[in-house]
Amino acid sequence: MEETAIRDLLTRLARPHPSGGKVIERAAILAEGGDFPEVIEWIIDHEGAPEAAAASAPSGGLHGSRNVQPLRTEQRRALRYVLPADALA
Repeated sequence: MEETAIRDLLTRLARPHPSGGKVIERAAILAEGGDFPEVIEWIIDHEGAPEAAAASAPSGGLHGSRNVQPLRTEQRRALRYVLPADALA
């Protein structure tokens, strides 16, 4: 994909983020059917980053953590990517 095509795609998909930047859903990028790895590379090259996943509360009672090993945050795929405010300008 060309630089302008990626920028146009992300501008269309981006939503405001509380940090003042823009956030793009991973699922939205995949649904567009473009070259996903190239789009993610563009985001990282323009100081974007995967949004940190919130830790989920343990469940299953007092000893529930003994029975279930949830995926660590670094093992989960990022659901959203955050770009600085000026990345799409």
